[in-house]
Amino acid sequence: MIQTTTIFKVHSPGTIVYGRDSFREVGEYARKLGAKALIISDPIMDGLGFVKQCMTLLKTHGVEAVSYLGVITEPDDTYVAEGLDLLLTEGCDVILSVGGGSCIDTAKAIAVVATNGGYIGDYMKMAKVAEQPPIPHIAIPTTAGTGSEATDATVITNIKTDVKMMIKQPAFMPTVAIVDPLLTITSPPAITAATGIDALSHAIESYLSRLAHPYSNVLALSAMDLIVHNIVRAYEQGDDVDAREAMSLGSMQAGLSFSNASVALVHGMSRPIGALFHVPHGISNAMLLPVVLEYSKEACIDRLADLGQFFHKTTESLSQEELAHLAIMSIKEMCKHMKIGNLQQWGIEQQAYYEAIPKMADDALASGSPANNPKIPTKEELMALYKIAYTYTF
Repeated sequence: MIQTTTIFKVHSPGTIVYGRDSFREVGEYARKLGAKALIISDPIMDGLGFVKQCMTLLKTHGVEAVSYLGVITEPDDTYVAEGLDLLLTEGCDVILSVGGGSCIDTAKAIAVVATNGGYIGDYMKMAKVAEQPPIPHIAIPTTAGTGSEATDATVITNIKTDVKMMIKQPAFMPTVAIVDPLLTITSPPAITAATGIDALSHAIESYLSRLAHPYSNVLALSAMDLIVHNIVRAYEQGDDVDAREAMSLGSMQAGLSFSNASVALVHGMSRPIGALFHVPHGISNAMLLPVVLEYSKEACIDRLADLGQFFHKTTESLSQEELAHLAIMSIKEMCKHMKIGNLQQWGIEQQAYYEAIPKMADDALASGSPANNPKIPTKEELMALYKIAYTYTF
């Protein structure tokens, strides 16, 4: 499963600032990177006061700021173009993203295109390599889920082709990540569940990935441990700061892990669902995770058994087969408890969904992610998995 080479390249933000109230340090770091900031955020973050708070912290350190609040859905190429235009018009020399993965991914794209030119889709599959340093980018997540603050990847939808473009290059890595768990307390239960399962998916897939290696494994195992033992607490008691802190740390570790080991089949199948039917990324990952684990089980029983240990609450000795089964069943129970439904329950019309399956399978394979899975699917198997997922029972 794991590559035989003993040489690995590890990418991470230049600086990670983690802990309660670490948001207060944003002005200090921004001042070191530029004189005028473009804040990429959304109306919800603005309504919660995070954007205003950020501007105040920047002003205290002599940094001017303007904001782009147009990220109202998962990121697409129009947001990148609009944000880039504002950055150039205002003469901004540093970017801050305040929000979930959509805001962070949009900011990553703007930072790279601003100095390297072209269309964001040009960078997909390394067709265009970002050779110039990007605009410095400070990523500030307000959810514990995507881990985008610690990855060198961005996912941007091409609105003309309905394809979620997975773009990965070192230049997309944020310069600074400020991870303040207190910013996640405002996340409602549904968002906490979706982003939390997303983070768990990152950790699991990076651990199962054919590109996994010792560095990514350590991070993945720690992330799985933190998320498994805290996600339900954060979901049920949103003001439980200890649980929120553990989820933020687990999400960041999962991001670091999959950024260096890659994701696999869950994400490969998830992106086309999001592009065509506008299911949020975290939710579609949650819907697919048990389906894909059941499909992959025989090819990675040992690794699933390691995951199963985090759910094992008794002193009874279990075989690897039993632990792998426990892992999958526990994830299904977790999803059911947090009201993760299937694609039919989400409201996707059956005929439209079934007609889209061939395209979704092609787009999933084209992304490259399924090739990292322990068990690599054919197009026919992918199509069958999409059908299973539509009415899957948790």
